[in-house]
Amino acid sequence: MTTTLNRNSAVPLYLQLADELRSKILSGEWQPEQRIPSENELNQIYSISRMTIRQVLGKLVDEGLVFRVHGKGTFVAQPKIATRSPSYHGVREQLEQQGYSTRTEMLNSGELEADVRLARELDVPVGTPLSMVERLRYAGDTPISLHKSYVPMPLAPGLLSHDLAEKQLCQVLARDYGLDMAYVHESLESLNPSPAELSALRVRRGIPLLLLEQRIRDASHRLFEYTRIKFRGDRVRLEFDYDLTGPRKR
Repeated sequence: MTTTLNRNSAVPLYLQLADELRSKILSGEWQPEQRIPSENELNQIYSISRMTIRQVLGKLVDEGLVFRVHGKGTFVAQPKIATRSPSYHGVREQLEQQGYSTRTEMLNSGELEADVRLARELDVPVGTPLSMVERLRYAGDTPISLHKSYVPMPLAPGLLSHDLAEKQLCQVLARDYGLDMAYVHESLESLNPSPAELSALRVRRGIPLLLLEQRIRDASHRLFEYTRIKFRGDRVRLEFDYDLTGPRKR
């Protein structure tokens, strides 16, 4: 391994080292899941204190470029997939536009009655019959998101008879039931995965999920879908665009 640190430079050594290690990752010299040199090895290569090296590695962890496994070392992280909210464009289309092959696995589906929480989320009376669909989305061979959706059955009778693994739920609702997405309320938060989610998403313990909740209305403001999407926090980055050029109220 060659070193390019300049001890006569005004740039602090820890920033130089961070740039060097970052370059090895972004250039592909160090591949995803590859173990990088240990603190001791980096100390021998660069003659920099272990405290400084630990600071640099912590910075790269914060940037999502590497991750630590207790007792095993530090590894290059898989690059994150940049996506926008599904309310702008379906996750499947976004992945395919970026060159990923995709598939959707149906985990569960069925009919249930709205409890207090679901009745509140969908603005329906408690006991309203709902269709529930739970799916797992893949990018290549990697599971990246869990989707769980609820739709009032009176608005979309027979919804579960459709192949919702092959067909997009939003497209079925729009084409077959006239339920076109017009207004969306979203909330985003992080949460720790349950044991079942760890298994389904093949995520390492300690990696958070990104929970995106959506309440979707049609042009008449009728609320017809409540969806919870859990993205792998180590593989997905959600991006949001805003047009702030128009007049704004303060």
